[in-house]
Amino acid sequence: MKILVVGGGGREHAIIKKIKLNHDVEKIFALPGNGGIARDAECVDIGAKDIASIVAFAVENAIDYAIVAPDDPLVLGAVDALEEKGIPCFGPRSNAAIIEGSKAFAKDLMKKYGIPTAEYAVFTDCESALEYVSTAPVPTVIKADGLALGKGVIIAQTREEAISAVKSMMMDKAFGKSGDCVVIEEYLTGPEVSVLAFTDGKTVVPMVSSMDHKRAHDGDTGLNTGGMGTVAPNPYYTDEIALECMNRIFMPTVKAMNAEGRTFKGCLYFGLMITDNGPKVIEYNCRFGDPETQVVLPLLKTDLLTVMRAVTDERLADINVEFEPAHACCVIMASKGYPEKYDKGFEITVPSDLEDKVFIAGAAEKDGKLVTNGGRVLGITETDVTLKNAIQKAYADVEKVSFENAYYRKDIGKKALAATEER
Repeated sequence: MKILVVGGGGREHAIIKKIKLNHDVEKIFALPGNGGIARDAECVDIGAKDIASIVAFAVENAIDYAIVAPDDPLVLGAVDALEEKGIPCFGPRSNAAIIEGSKAFAKDLMKKYGIPTAEYAVFTDCESALEYVSTAPVPTVIKADGLALGKGVIIAQTREEAISAVKSMMMDKAFGKSGDCVVIEEYLTGPEVSVLAFTDGKTVVPMVSSMDHKRAHDGDTGLNTGGMGTVAPNPYYTDEIALECMNRIFMPTVKAMNAEGRTFKGCLYFGLMITDNGPKVIEYNCRFGDPETQVVLPLLKTDLLTVMRAVTDERLADINVEFEPAHACCVIMASKGYPEKYDKGFEITVPSDLEDKVFIAGAAEKDGKLVTNGGRVLGITETDVTLKNAIQKAYADVEKVSFENAYYRKDIGKKALAATEER
């Protein structure tokens, strides 16, 4: 089989490494891929949002199966366009990807179908939004409606911060057109949990839960990032909570999308908060999370491509999806200054014995060498029967990987470890 993977980050590298294990796979193309992915697949310089060129390449190269990983091409209709040419795909069609593409749509869907989430209001004009936040309780959460690289959410601790956030999104266009509409939400408290789930629109198979670390600096301080590290499973996600989520959130969401004529097939990401009143949805994503994928897939025992094809063919119920009864920790090594200003072009050194555990996100190949080319440069994942050992092994690996101006959090998994030891 010839496989096409759309995307070029750490998530895509994790998917490609797993897909390579299938003996039926002869060739993997990554569009556009990156310098690290080039060691596991053939990278083609076609952007993930260039739908027409992606489709033309897929047809010309007789692709047998396509995996569309990032949010932008999914929302733009990459799966629709590929399927119209007879190429089977993993990922939702555009009318289902809207569950991430519009936060207002997602909130209205949850309200209509009784799926637990925070109270909210939606605004399309700045004056009304400013009037609302001038009296709304604080802290409050302000979200740009559209896609914003995982950064379009501001938790305003004061009324002044809330006003500033609204102006930044709606007047200054900090997130472009994504801020033309904003969702202002009740601030929820409790442990956060990420759950990725395979679904073919009928069956839902949750993957191992995980805990993301969004803030740039230790102690969950600093700016929001695309994610500085993850651990799996999440100790706050108990069997009881998992059952409640399946009955009150996961299946109701899939059924709601079917009822709206927007059947979702692919990976549906549930960002949850375990509140005193039970689990509630913070956000949906229409694809694998990054860097959650880098801890979830290493624990997957079942062949990934087999599961993906079962999703496409709507026979997920026929597949026994199994995960290792182990723990995983991923530490992101970033460029100093991320998520703001940072330098690029520094050579990356990865020992050969760690290559299978390193997922490259922001790197390019230059003169035969791997060099930094982004904010989040790479992730290093280790697994073990205990969380403590997985964390220790991951940080020991970090010490062996080097590039100038490298930065990483020193406390990935610390909160999860404390919660595990409490139990």
